[in-house]
Amino acid sequence: MYQLRPALPDDAPAIRALVYQARLNPIGLKWQAFVVAKSAQGQVIGCGQIRQHRAGVCELASIVVHPDWRLRGVARAIIERLLAAQSGSIYLLCRAELGAFYIRFDFRVVEEANMPAYFRHISRMFRWWARIRRSSPGLLVMKRP
Repeated sequence: MYQLRPALPDDAPAIRALVYQARLNPIGLKWQAFVVAKSAQGQVIGCGQIRQHRAGVCELASIVVHPDWRLRGVARAIIERLLAAQSGSIYLLCRAELGAFYIRFDFRVVEEANMPAYFRHISRMFRWWARIRRSSPGLLVMKRP
């Protein structure tokens, strides 16, 4: 069993640790924007946030679940909680293999020409980096209307 709740100041180190462990973008980690999942023993086992960008653009971000708690619906519960509190469009960046997961939440892939500047910049940088490494880009920008 686990419980979802808005993050508190004491959760900040655990949020940071989960995000770094998952090798996600650590920029903009403001504990106030996070929802956390806590185990019955009080351990932060998952987290996620709505990150605010310029011009009112919002991003579903930093969705992480501790490896021992994966495939138990924790990420889904966090995402549903965050989306329920959000009105308007919301974007996300994810690895291509996670696209099908986010489609379940009504997210759809966005073409580069239709992306806000921040996401277009990240998409181009990632594509450039993939060319240097000679690998497939593997990054999706998705939007939920």
